[in-house]
This record gives sequence, C-alpha cells and structure tokens, in this order.
Amino acid sequence: MLSFLFPFFFLIPLCFLRGAWWLVHSLFFVISFFFFLAFPCFMGWSNLSCIFGCDYLSYGLILLSFWICVLMIMASESVLRSLYHSGLFLFFVVLLVIFLFCTFSSVSLFSFYLFFESSLIPTVFIILGWGYQPERLQAGIYLLFYTLLASLPMLVGIFYIFDFVHSVSFYLLSGPGFLSGFFYFCMIFAFLVSMPMFLVHLWLPSAHVEAPVSGSMILAGVLLKLGGYGLLRVFPILISFFNFGIIWISVSLVGGVLVSLVCLCQTDLKSLIAYSSVAHMGIVIGGIMTLSYWGVCGSFTLMIAHGLCSSGLFCLANISYERIGSRSLLVSRGLLNLMPSMSFWWFMLSACNMAAPPSLNLLGEISLLNSLVSWSWVSMLFLVFLSFFSAAYTLYLFSYSQHGIYYSGLYSCSLGYSREFLLLFLHWLPLNLFIVSGDVVMFWL
Repeated sequence: MLSFLFPFFFLIPLCFLRGAWWLVHSLFFVISFFFFLAFPCFMGWSNLSCIFGCDYLSYGLILLSFWICVLMIMASESVLRSLYHSGLFLFFVVLLVIFLFCTFSSVSLFSFYLFFESSLIPTVFIILGWGYQPERLQAGIYLLFYTLLASLPMLVGIFYIFDFVHSVSFYLLSGPGFLSGFFYFCMIFAFLVSMPMFLVHLWLPSAHVEAPVSGSMILAGVLLKLGGYGLLRVFPILISFFNFGIIWISVSLVGGVLVSLVCLCQTDLKSLIAYSSVAHMGIVIGGIMTLSYWGVCGSFTLMIAHGLCSSGLFCLANISYERIGSRSLLVSRGLLNLMPSMSFWWFMLSACNMAAPPSLNLLGEISLLNSLVSWSWVSMLFLVFLSFFSAAYTLYLFSYSQHGIYYSGLYSCSLGYSREFLLLFLHWLPLNLFIVSGDVVMFWL
C-alpha cells in the first residue's frame, strides 16, 4: 500500500509549480489507474505493509476517493481561471487524498480514528478558503464541532478495547463479553453523526450550501462514506448488541421520510441535493443495522453509487450557478432553453438518483429493501413512502430546473465546455458500468 501512498507525497511540490494544474490532474489519473489494477483477488487482507492493508471493502472506497478527487480538480477550473491560490487548493486536495487513503487502508482501529479525524482538516480549509458566502465560517465550525465532539467518546472506547484485548487490529478483534451498552453507543455515535443520521444531520446542509463545488463533491462522495465504513469495521466487536439495531433503523426510516418531505420544500439546488443525501444515507444505516448479508452488501453498493451520483448532481448545480449566478430554483428555471445540451445530463443523473435501471443505485436499493423487509414487515410501510418521495423530489428537481418559463434576465444560450461534459460522463459511466459486474460490487463477502 505504501507504493500507492508515496506518489501523492511527491505530488505536493508539483502543486506549487506555475502551470502544473493539469499535470497534477493527469498524474492523479495515472495513480488511480494503477490502483484499479491492484484488485484484491481473494477474500481477506492483501497488500499488507506497515499499518496499511486492503480488502474488498477498503479497495472500493479508496478507488472512489481517488476518482472523486480527480474529478474535483477537473470541476474546480474556476479556481485556476481566477488565480485564487490555485497551488494551495491543489495542496489541500492532495492532502485530503492522503488522509482518506490512510483512513480506508488502516488495519488498526486507532490509526483509523486518527486519519478519520485528520480528513476533516483539509475539508474545512477548502470550505473556509474557497466557499461562496460569509456564512461558510459558521458552516465550517458546524462541521468541525459536530464531528469532533461525537468522536471523542469513540477514542475512549478504543483505549478501553486495548486495555482488555491488548490489540486494536481489525483482524484480531471479535465480540468479547465484557462490553456494555454504554460502550456500544460510544463506538458507533461518531459514525452515525458522520453519515449523518437524522436528528444529527444539521451540519450537512449548511456545509454543502456554503462549500465550493469541490467541497460539496468530496463531502457527498467520500466523507459521508467514512461513517458507513466505520460501522462495517466495528460491528464484528459489537455483534452481541444486535437488539439495539431497532433504535437506529426506526430513526433512519422515519427520518428518511421526513427529510424527503423537506426536500420537496427546498428552493436551493444544493440544499435539495444535500437533503436527498441524508435520506439515502438513512437507508444505508438501516441496512447496516440489520447485520444481514443483504444489508451489508447492499449498503456498500449504495455508498459507492451515491458517491458518484450525488457528486455528479453537485457538479451540475455548479455549472448552472456559474452561468446564472444563482442556485435558486425560482431563478434557474427553464434551463432547457438556456443549456439544451446539459439537460441530457440532468436527466441521466436524476434517473440514477431515483434508482432507475441500469444504475448501481438500483442494485443497492433492491438489496437494502430485501434486508429491511426481511428484518421486519413493518419497515415496508416506511420504505414505500421513502421510495415514492425519493422519486418525487428528484422529479421536482429535474422538472423545475429544466422546464418552465426561464428568468427574463437570461437571454443567451450556453452549450457548456467539453471539460464539463467529460466531467459528467466520468461520473455517469462507472455508475452504470459496474452493474455489469454486479457480483464483484455486491457479493464481496
């Protein structure tokens, strides 16, 4: 794993070279391609080195991190064009990739916690430094304190484990009998806030709305997945607390329906997409908490799919914002007249967001529906509303932004740059291509 980590350290000096923006971007692509070829061919940990290793679960999320960060640089050309500290921006992106790589490839619970918290630092700097409005300071503080305060009990829990087991390596941990209910809450609360679960989700919409496009992409694409990854890693220790799952499943399903209704009231493009992320992550939390084979595999699949789809929708919202100067659905109506060629991508990514075939979202949602209905028939009532409202707010987003009488202050026609079409294509292609090899994406246990 160190052979993939060191190239990123060598990219750091390149970030500050004049005119090296697209060079760094191209080298990112090369490293991503080489990591793609390092697929773990057997069940278990491979590529072990120092405190790092890779299995199916970490491989998928590391590859997603690389891919989203490549597309972040491509989407943030306005930073380069305006010469607004582009070298520093690249440095924070590379630093973020290093921390995410270390987080997902850690084989020790303590090093995972360390890098899990470290990944927040570059994200907060990106939001504070390149955000759009003065409220970004409040959004950055929200993000930092929500996640840091929720993580402190987890640190105490890790020391508690080490005191009894004398090891914090993932592959040496099992469910010992000394654990208490309080310890269970300490260990998983940090991940539930990070995902985020309904009731502790208020930091997410504010962070998304104030973040630049790159910040929104990495938040939706990868940082929300840290919570799901952490839950999947610590549940072998907490398997004896299976009965507590009813609390989280109930909150997630009821919260998902309520957040879907909130989506239908939004007039801000980014805010609507951010709230839809909370609804999707609610299903993922429910699937993980069932601790069933369908639920665990489906949650991993939906995390990958949501990372690509939500990131692509944020790119589209930013493309509209750069042309119109507003994210309000009341102003940016009738984009079909203004940007006809971009409406195709709005349609394709909106279809993926409502889990239309052949997207990876469909595969993930079907397996999660299976797991939740097999866990309890009562959950079917909430899943019906959740699926219906998911389609409803996605149609609302597409129809209100693309159709209708466009704002009278807009007279021009914009076809978009080839860079933007390539950016959206690179979001959409893996999202619909991976379903061809669904067995690799899905049945990885």
